[in-house]
Amino acid sequence: MATAAPLDYTPMKDHDFSRWRPHPWHGLDIGPNAPRVVIAYIEITPFDMIKYEIDKTSGYLMVDRPQRSSSHPPSLYGFIPRTYCGPRIAKLAPGCERGDGDPLDICVVSERPIERSEVLLRARVIGGLKLIDRGEADDKIIAVLEGDYVWDKVEEIGELPPVLVERLEHYFSTYKMVPGEPNKLSITGKYGFEHAKAVIEAAREDYLESFGEATQERRRT
Repeated sequence: MATAAPLDYTPMKDHDFSRWRPHPWHGLDIGPNAPRVVIAYIEITPFDMIKYEIDKTSGYLMVDRPQRSSSHPPSLYGFIPRTYCGPRIAKLAPGCERGDGDPLDICVVSERPIERSEVLLRARVIGGLKLIDRGEADDKIIAVLEGDYVWDKVEEIGELPPVLVERLEHYFSTYKMVPGEPNKLSITGKYGFEHAKAVIEAAREDYLESFGEATQERRRT
């Protein structure tokens, strides 16, 4: 399914952004305790029937597409700032030609419902799903809300109830399906924290290689 075209305006040069509203991808920190605890920017909640996605140029949330199926996202869904799925991410996914060119996605499990998107939260990383979308590595990091009264002690993906992981797997294996067309997306496995740590570190290195330190320095001025 085709995604929405970017908004029509003159792009900002060299990923510039407002000093009054830091760009969610380039202008926020990943957090001092990464990769175990990271800052996550939330784009979609379990209550959304519209697929929202950050507009890479402006940093504002935009409508990507309506969800085709009746399946809701089973968790909060967003990305980790200052990460990028490039060649290092691809190397961690055998058979992939490249990363998907987006920030690293993250799913955050919370016992209490969070109904608002465009929020920041601290997420404890516990694992991830290895997802391949048309030959591109598109990992989904799985985490729990830091300080959650039910899930806060979870350290590994295997400590979550299996049905929660099954729901995540089902959602991502079907959320781009189009009737009458072959599914070009597959989940090739799930992994625990140690591999998730390697994925996050690879995504941070891919980001630095692609964007350098310029955005960080500009944010400080």
